[in-house]
Amino acid sequence: MNQDDIAYSLPLLKQAEHVVVFTGAGVSAESGIPTFRDALTGLWAKHDPMDLATPEAFARDPDLVWSWYEWRRWQIHRTQPNRAHNAIAQLESRVPRLTLITQNVDDLHERAGSSNVIHLHGDLQSPRCSVCAAPHRFDAELWLENPQENRSISPPRCLRCNNPVRPGVVWFGESLPERAFQQAFDAAGDCDLVLSIGTSGVVQPAALIPDIALKNGASVVHINPQPVLSHPRESSIQGPAAEILPILLRDAFG
Repeated sequence: MNQDDIAYSLPLLKQAEHVVVFTGAGVSAESGIPTFRDALTGLWAKHDPMDLATPEAFARDPDLVWSWYEWRRWQIHRTQPNRAHNAIAQLESRVPRLTLITQNVDDLHERAGSSNVIHLHGDLQSPRCSVCAAPHRFDAELWLENPQENRSISPPRCLRCNNPVRPGVVWFGESLPERAFQQAFDAAGDCDLVLSIGTSGVVQPAALIPDIALKNGASVVHINPQPVLSHPRESSIQGPAAEILPILLRDAFG
């Protein structure tokens, strides 16, 4: 972590009228949630996560796919927001306007206190019918058991049409939810600063958000273990978001 990089970003944050915070898997990974690039463990070690996150996989074996997502949901339930999530929630009250856009499907931003989170890739807490798309409410008792104890869990049935309920996430090959997509891109085109945190910037079309902001005159600050630089108005602070963000907030706002 370079103090000069933080110092360069401070006036951008202090003067910003509309900040877009754009988060990726790296933020949740700092809470211990595995990313798609991490090898699966335990009962799931023989599976490739890419093979479990498609409509075709769900059609072929809905019990397998549902069980894996329940295991992921159980992991998230046992995990706490980290200092990066908390700092982002605090930033909401420090700037005139903040839009939080995440590629993550967990609820750690909400549990840290952030409001109106735009989930570009869906939300594990919002399952829906695989046919009619009616929302489904989880049985709270499902939280009490570890899905690893019982690998085969059948998805519940839709109360409207009796078809299987699917996880509320965007699978590979699917389009982003239209409303979230439009909100995110509108915010990117309207802001004067993007904090891009814990994202590799390669997953499309979400990766277009910093580009849209830059094309409309905004600055972009990347907070990531790896540097991301390609434009004169981009800067990069290397290191863990849970360490960098609290310092950035303290130095910018006291």
